[in-house]
Amino acid sequence: MASKKKIGLFFGTFNPIHVGHMIIANYMANYTDLDEVWLIVTPQNPHKQKKSLLKDYHRLAIVREAVFDNNKLKASNIEFDLPKPSYTINTLVYLEEKYSDADFVLIMGEDNLRTFSKWKNYEQIIDRCALYVYPRTPTFEEQTNEHTNTNFIHEKVKMHDLPVMKISASFIRNAIKDKKDVRYLLTEPVHKYISEMHFYEK
Repeated sequence: MASKKKIGLFFGTFNPIHVGHMIIANYMANYTDLDEVWLIVTPQNPHKQKKSLLKDYHRLAIVREAVFDNNKLKASNIEFDLPKPSYTINTLVYLEEKYSDADFVLIMGEDNLRTFSKWKNYEQIIDRCALYVYPRTPTFEEQTNEHTNTNFIHEKVKMHDLPVMKISASFIRNAIKDKKDVRYLLTEPVHKYISEMHFYEK
């Protein structure tokens, strides 16, 4: 009997996807036991306002530009047709039913791990899959707030010490709006696509 493919799920609004995201996805796909990493474009995050988002299909197109030449990374629109707001447990149940030949792992940053116990049906999530966690550089406020340093402890939580960059999509959007050069914060195909489409310029 063939072993199941192990797939990492990397959720994000990717507005836009940048080199920081790509470093994390590529590391998880190449330096862990994952066979693939799916970058799942979130149409509506219950914790973020939607007004600053590009349309869903534009963000999906940008992610596809970012991963087109990497056969271990895949852009996914799986949440586009699911009920909104998008909750991880709902997406996970759907994926498990659709891809019964795969085992799924959630990829998240330490900042999300700190609040994981507040997620919808978090007990069901950790029962279904492992969490692969990458480090995040804390802000000064986080460093001085003891509550943010309390991680969710569980045997299925695996910490991975990978290189991360302190880059935010909002910084990139504001830089483009201010006509700053962002070419080194994005992969070349993504930078070209965003420039040609004049995204984030207003």
